This record gives sequence, C-alpha cells and structure tokens, in this order.
Amino acid sequence: MSAAAKAHAATAAGSSGDGPSDTLSKVEMRAIEKRFPGVHALRSVRFDLRAGEVHALMGENGAGKSTLMKILTGVYHPDSGEIFVDGKQVTIPGPKAAQDLGISIIHQELYLMNHLTAAQNIYIGREPRKGFGLFVDEAKMNADAAALFKRMNIRIDPSEEVGNMTVARQQLVEIAKALSFNSRVLVMDEPTSALNETEVEHLFAVIQDLKANGVGIVYITHKMDEVKRIADRITVMRDGQTIDTVPAEGTSMARIISLMVGRELADATRAEGTGTETEMLRVAGLNRGKAVKDVSFTLRKGEILGFAGLMGAGRTEVARAIFGADPIDSGEIHVRGKRAMIKSPKDAVTLGLAYLSEDRKHFGLVTPMSVRDNVTMASWQRFTSGRMWMKDAALRKTSKEYVDLLKVKTPTVDQETRLLSGGNQQKVVIAKWLLRDCDILFFDEPTRGIDVGAKAEIYKLLQGLAAQGKSIVVISSEMPEILRLSHRIIVMCEGRITGELDGKTATQESIMTLAAQGWGKAA
Repeated sequence: MSAAAKAHAATAAGSSGDGPSDTLSKVEMRAIEKRFPGVHALRSVRFDLRAGEVHALMGENGAGKSTLMKILTGVYHPDSGEIFVDGKQVTIPGPKAAQDLGISIIHQELYLMNHLTAAQNIYIGREPRKGFGLFVDEAKMNADAAALFKRMNIRIDPSEEVGNMTVARQQLVEIAKALSFNSRVLVMDEPTSALNETEVEHLFAVIQDLKANGVGIVYITHKMDEVKRIADRITVMRDGQTIDTVPAEGTSMARIISLMVGRELADATRAEGTGTETEMLRVAGLNRGKAVKDVSFTLRKGEILGFAGLMGAGRTEVARAIFGADPIDSGEIHVRGKRAMIKSPKDAVTLGLAYLSEDRKHFGLVTPMSVRDNVTMASWQRFTSGRMWMKDAALRKTSKEYVDLLKVKTPTVDQETRLLSGGNQQKVVIAKWLLRDCDILFFDEPTRGIDVGAKAEIYKLLQGLAAQGKSIVVISSEMPEILRLSHRIIVMCEGRITGELDGKTATQESIMTLAAQGWGKAA
C-alpha cells in the first residue's frame, strides 16, 4: 500500500475509539452553483464521496456531471457553494491544488500530447532526474510507466509515441497517468468509452484494488451494466440539479433511467429489414500495412452494416482507408457500381461518403467555433452568394433545424461548441453529416460518451436514415449496440475479416468467437 493510501486508510478509520467508520465523507460538495454565458449549468448541487467506495454519477448529457467534477478538480471555479475534503473546507483554485489534496481526474476527452511517448505523458512535469538533476532519467521513467501498465495488466510500450496509438490505447495511457499520482480521490469520466471487454475487466480489477486501499472513486458513465457491477452508491443529476442518491444494490436500472430522463424508455429492439439488393459500396482486397489485410465486403442501399472486433482489430483503419484519410497499399473501392479513386477525404465527400470519427475532438469538430459553423462547415457552398458572401440567415435557420432535430442542448446556435457536453458535441458532428446529405455514412463509435436517453434517439435516427435509403456502416465496441442496429455484422481480428453474421441471429458469443480468431498469432 502506498504512503498516501495508508494515510488515507488511517483517516478513514477515525480516532474516536468506535472502530472504523465506513461512512466518513472523503469529499463533500454543498449547494454548488455554476453559470456559463446563457447556461445555468449547476443549481445548488450536493454530492459526497466516502473513503473506499465507488460512487456512480449519472445523468443525461448536459446534466452537469462533468462540470461538477471539473469544479472538484480545479478546472472550473464555482460561483457559490462549499467544498470539504477530509472534513475541512477548502478552495481549489486549479488542477495543481486538487492534486495536492489528493484529487485526480481521468477526463472523457483525452488530454495527451501526441508527440510525446506514453511515459513522457504520464510523468510530464514530474520526470525522474539524474546527473545532479540536470538530465531526465528516461530509463527510470520508462520502467515506472511499465510498472503501471503491468499493474493494469495491459501491454503498452512506454517509449511509443501517443500520436501513433489508437484512441483506446490513448485512453489507457490517460488512466495510467491518473493512477500515477497515488490519489486518494479519483474521478473517472467515461473511462471505458473506448475500451474492449478485456480491457474493461483489467480496469475493474484496478478499481477493486484502489477501493481496498481506501481510495474513493467517482465513476461517471452511461453504461448501466458497469454501474451494477462496481458502484456502491448512485447519484443522478438532471438539468444541473441533484435528483437523488440511492444505493446501487437493490435499485433497478429502470428506476435509474427514469430518474435520469424523467420518462420511461422503450425496450430495445433489433433492426428490422435487410436493406435492398442495390450495391452502394464494394471493397475488394483492401490492404494497408499490418493494420488492414485483404479486406473485402459490400454495403447495400438501406442497410446498416455493423463492424465488430477487439481493440486493434482494424475496424477504424478500414474506415479511414476507404475515406482517404490514410493511403492504401492495394485494393479496389467501388461506389455505386463504379471504381472510385479516393486519395483524400475531399474525394470521399464529393462521392457522397461521410465519416464520423471516433475522435470527435480532433477530427470531427472545430471546438472554438460556434455550433452553427460546425453544423454547416461541410456544406458551406450551399450558403454562399457568389464567391465571397455567406447567407447568414440561411446558415442560422438550417443549423437551428438540425439542432432541434437531434435535440442538442445549447442555448443558441452561436454558442461555442467547446462549451457543450461531450454527448452534445457528438450530436453536432452527426448534424454536420446529415446536412451534407451523403448516401454512404460511416459512424465510428457513434454513441461514445452519450447517455442512455440520447442513445435511443441516435439509434432511432440511424434506423430512420436506413429506412430512407441511406447506407450506413456502424463501428462500435459495444456489442449490444451492434446487435441492436445491424442488419449484417462483419467481425474483424488483427486486420482481417474473420466472419460475417446475420444481425437477426447473431449473439454476443458468436461475435466474440469470431473476434478472437487468430488473436495474438503472428500475421
């Protein structure tokens, strides 16, 4: 046990002579208020965290969960309210002050520097030194990072540059970075959004170890199965307010969903229909290094084609290669029956293809720009008068229509996109491609970081687009999502397609069997 954990455990035990207190609040937040321009984000919110517990914080996108935790970790300052740590009132002027109090956060959006290695990202500003402190001890830093990864039971080379990693591997580096502080309070904001089932199991094992060492964990997620597995208590927020705090044990997920959305949701049903026989996209013998190996498939009009597989299977790499984001070594791409030469994303968009990236922050949005400009950026040519003047009224009217269609929570279309919640940012990206009116749409992790109510809306939207004749590829790490949406399912492992399943009869077991074929074997 670390020194910090021991000190924390001693505090949790108390000194009254009455024995250990498992109800001692590690953190307490009272009557927290926060406003942004045009948004009352938090309204007299209350929240507390006990030592050695996992406290799930749940709510729809825009409910205020991330804002509340950013206040606890010093990213934002509250307009009013009180924060107590170990029973003492504190102010937290910045992230460094939070770390000094033993509070760390794993953000939903990644805050890593792509040009640095995994180890350098983890220990930046805290690098071990040698030679009278004049030089960074790279060997020790890599060894320390390797020990962290071993503790998490994951395989990542500490010397690999983060920019060369997939989003899932970057997420694991972010988690390792937070764990490196030996924090007594750890906030996890959607930590499994890009992880596969094996990696999630590893993370849960780490969480159990942290609990045993007295660390309090705030766990923000939209995944109900995770909450039932690891949470001790659940606090639900809605519209910037605390709705209720309930014990995880004995509280049904139907009750939690009702508290979150203020309404009952319909049960999940599988996709109906199979699309038409009209071939919209055909990929033959696609190869790109070791990431994509002899991939061939077809996509029909009105069909939702799911792509499943474990991390590193090559699903995203296939989509990026088709869309022209990455060069291919060989293979053919046919669009509407004609061979297409796609050298860049611009070529793909011209042919009626759209790609919603799994990393919306870097590839889907320009976050300092307004919601209006992000929604319309792929279709600006529709709103120009001559070559120079933009039709501002038309831009505003059209973007408002799509904001309303997708129920994006924003006070106005002029709001900076960076001020929206992660799920609402995702909706803005979807709106951008819907406005472009492309016929072939790739959705890579379309509901990453989106709450249960918004997920249902996105599913209904995708199914509606397919019914209108759009052809859709859905890449998802969530098998229930793949099973619910897909007419057919392509399963990949280590860059190759290992099988195809009928969406009506596929099961999680049949997908996993194909996803593990050849896993870990030499190419």
